Order: sequence, then C-alpha cells, then structure tokens
Amino acid sequence: METEKWIDKGWDVIVNFGPKVLAAIAIWIIGGVIVKYLLKGFNKAMEKKGLEISLKKFLSDLVGWGLKIVLILVVLGTVGVETTSFAAILAAAGLAIGLALQGSLANFAGGILIMIFKPFKIGDFIEAQGQSGTVKEIEIFTTKLLTPNNQEVIMPNGALSNDNIVNYSTESTRRVNLTFGVGYDSDIKKTKEVILGVINSHPAVLKDPAPAVNVSELADSSINFFTRAWVKQEDYWDVHFYLIERTKEAFDEAGIDIPYPHQVEIHKEG
Repeated sequence: METEKWIDKGWDVIVNFGPKVLAAIAIWIIGGVIVKYLLKGFNKAMEKKGLEISLKKFLSDLVGWGLKIVLILVVLGTVGVETTSFAAILAAAGLAIGLALQGSLANFAGGILIMIFKPFKIGDFIEAQGQSGTVKEIEIFTTKLLTPNNQEVIMPNGALSNDNIVNYSTESTRRVNLTFGVGYDSDIKKTKEVILGVINSHPAVLKDPAPAVNVSELADSSINFFTRAWVKQEDYWDVHFYLIERTKEAFDEAGIDIPYPHQVEIHKEG
C-alpha cells in the first residue's frame, strides 16, 4: 500500500513536471545553438570594425555571459522557478561588487576608452605617467610597457586614459635633437660645418626636412649649438648615438675646444 502511494506521487511529479523539464532541456539545447551563432555574428561584426584583440575578446566574453545568463533565467522560468527574486539577487550582488571595485571599474572604463580611441597600439613607443617604453600588451585593466632597459612597467588604465600621452610612433619620422657646447675661442662657422658634416655622413639622416645646426645659447662657459636631424622611426637610436660619438671625434680632429666637464643635452621633440 505504501509502495503504491509513492508510485502515485512519483507519477504525479512526472506528469506535472515532466513536460516542463523536457521543455527546459529543449530550450537549453536550442538556446545554446542560438547563443553560439549570435556570438559568431557578433565576433564577425567586431572584426569588420577593426577592434583591438583584447577588446574583442572582452566584449565577446561579456556578451557571451550575458546571453547565457538570460538563457539560464528562461530555463529556470520554464521549470517553474521564480526568476524575479533571482534577478533581484543578481542586481544586488552586482551593485555590491561595483561599490567594492570602484578603482577596478575606473581601470576597466579606461581600458575600454584606450581600445576604442586607440591613442596607441601594441608596438608603439610612448611616454606617460612618468614612464616611457614600448607597448607590450593592452589589457582591460592595465597596459604593459617594456622600457629601453628591458623592464616591464604595468600601468593602470584608469590613470593612463586621463593622462597626457606622448606617442613617438604615430608618425613615420622622428627628429633627433641634441645640443653641443664648444669653447668661446671656437669658430662658429667652422663648428656648424663640422656638426653638419657629421649629420650628413650618416645614410639614415633624411635630406627633407633638411638638418639644421644653430647657435642656441651663449652659456657661461660654452657656445651651445642646437642640432636637429630627421630620421625614420626605426633609425632613431642608431643615429642618436652615432651623432654624439662621431661629433666628439670630429671636434677633436678639427681642433675645436670642448669645455670640461661637458654634457651633451638631449631634447625631446618640439
């Protein structure tokens, strides 16, 4: 008798919930296929827009999780679970997490802005937040730079997106700016000819715009010559170091006096 009672209850459960469970399973399978195709179309649309790889991956994951959450809510509703309270719990949890991670959210927003407006890209040499280096990775929360001495710098995107950024790789050419000081007994015309000769001796120095050497200052112990030479981005450091070394040698050969101690001044573009 007791067994028949349990069988009847089990049958009632099957009759009442069986169709709902089957419907939920069908919705889950069909919904999964639909989500897959929607994500595929979304990824193709992002590729056509030419978005950064990091941004595409993040947006794809975000949309994917959003669609899966909607699918789960639909399946739970089909089975008979009250989804309004479940959605309220998710909203409350999201608010609590947002308040706890305000700094991270600022970095997240900064990462989105960087990826959308593209003030720099991977491989660019930039200067920001008191640091300079080649952009190694652009992630959602941080950007990684590789400094000239091979150190990795991790910068929060929130601060980076709100700071002044100098991108040295935007243009195809770059100017090498140096200042050389010589003694007051030195001949100005001869000194300019020597420096220009050194500049023009390097094959990577561009003829247009033409190199320039001008007296920039009559300092306390030296006459300073401001030197400008245009080069392609990839030749910048080679020409930079060449001009410093070869100009010193050319001064020695020409008998041009260099005040001691003397330090070559290096200027940024401007």
